[in-house]
Amino acid sequence: MARAPTSGERAVRIITTAVAEGVYVESAVGDRNACARLNGKGLLQRDKKDAARWYPTELAVKKYRTLETVVEPELGPSIGRIAVWRSIVSIEVGTRLRLADQAKVDALKPSFLEIGQQTPITVQGQEGDERVNLSAGLHRLQTAKQLGWDKVLCFHQPFDDLDRELWEIDENLCRAELTAADRALFIARRKEIYLEKHPETAQHVSGGRARQNAASDKLSFAESTAQATGQDKRTIQRDASRGEKIVDMALHRVRGSRLDNGTFLDRLKQVPQDKQVLYVDAALAEEKRKAADAKENRTKRLQHSRMIRTAVINHIAEQGKRVAGEMPRAAYAVGYCDVPWQQEAWSDETGQDKGLPYPAMTVDELMALCAGDRSPFTQDAILYFWTTTNRLDDALRIIKAWGFTYVSMITWDKVNIGMGRWVRDRTEHLIICKRGNFPGIDLYTAKPESLYSEVKTEHSRKPVWFAEEIERLYPDMRKLELFQRKESLQPGDIRLNGKWEFWGNQAGAPEGGAA
Repeated sequence: MARAPTSGERAVRIITTAVAEGVYVESAVGDRNACARLNGKGLLQRDKKDAARWYPTELAVKKYRTLETVVEPELGPSIGRIAVWRSIVSIEVGTRLRLADQAKVDALKPSFLEIGQQTPITVQGQEGDERVNLSAGLHRLQTAKQLGWDKVLCFHQPFDDLDRELWEIDENLCRAELTAADRALFIARRKEIYLEKHPETAQHVSGGRARQNAASDKLSFAESTAQATGQDKRTIQRDASRGEKIVDMALHRVRGSRLDNGTFLDRLKQVPQDKQVLYVDAALAEEKRKAADAKENRTKRLQHSRMIRTAVINHIAEQGKRVAGEMPRAAYAVGYCDVPWQQEAWSDETGQDKGLPYPAMTVDELMALCAGDRSPFTQDAILYFWTTTNRLDDALRIIKAWGFTYVSMITWDKVNIGMGRWVRDRTEHLIICKRGNFPGIDLYTAKPESLYSEVKTEHSRKPVWFAEEIERLYPDMRKLELFQRKESLQPGDIRLNGKWEFWGNQAGAPEGGAA
């Protein structure tokens, strides 16, 4: 079964066809939306009489048609190379010193989709050859492949195999951020190839000084590499020495590890080549052990710091004020709140609302409820605050008035769609906010996901999952839930474990103190 094209692949097909043929006529399901998106980017314009016909704009022609032939400006117009489109399947990748980095490919995709392939790849062979070998441009080739393109722009060079590999190495040395092991591999291989092509440039020692063979008018390996890559000769000689004295397998093991640095490679040079792989494996194992020890020590320090901070906050909370019938003062470090919002009329035509089974409070009353020294929460605290989507702005005002700062949010998907003035509501949001030096969640504790789905029940009742998550994250802290009656909880609710207290309010008059 054929794979359906992605939206990006469809857009590329449409715009390239439009530019090449001067028009694009919708021919498949999904073309209309893709053409509309390209129209929004200023690349297509619709026929005024036929809605299925689209024409490329001047911007599209400028961006895409200019890719058909490209002259390399740095070579000058008289010797510039012409880039031509070539079938991707005719290009052999072959063995590479360096594999493609998927992160770089992903980074190139938006540019390819937006403006096309601006820089051609280089291949070994003539334009008419049935098959050619890739010389430079692996990431560009992989990007085009993954986007579903059939062709890419190519420069053709009549390289032999050694020239092709030299080109690949120089391309990497010039453009890539290489590690010490990468440079050693590339430079050592380049020296090997260069001396194979130009053996007359080999240097010999005479009278204690190295000198180039006078019979050769070719540059030495180091001079040639410096000229091709813009690097310092001494750096090249150092990297070549490393690469020659370290076996490839050992270098490949080192690449990308903590040991991938010049200091370790210089030590490795002194190890007999038949023992280098074992030496690297032992060093990597030691580094892994050190990293594990460091992680364990860091974890213990963080846990100890959290434990002390939690104990201090709990001690402060114990000193807080708790009087029956009154709002507590500075007595809880964790808050959970579902305020009694004043109901809005849900119909502009009738002005009706559904009414509430409990007394409501205005936004101003809610802002004043826990502001300043009236706060039931300690100076260092975290608050979980429920809001509907249409009340989000008011919720943030209340949170700020209570001295808290927004941190994140969990959305409750209620599965069944409700009513609404602008959209039909299906979600509510639990805002997470904190103040002061609250310790937060332990680094290695599993974090809750930002979306939770559970079918809603009666009005205002929230799934117990949210309270269970709060209890799991802060098991050692006492918690206060505002506007919740303890008596309304079902048997087995986590909030009945003795670590939760409750406070309700009727438009400013106590409904029942902390229980």
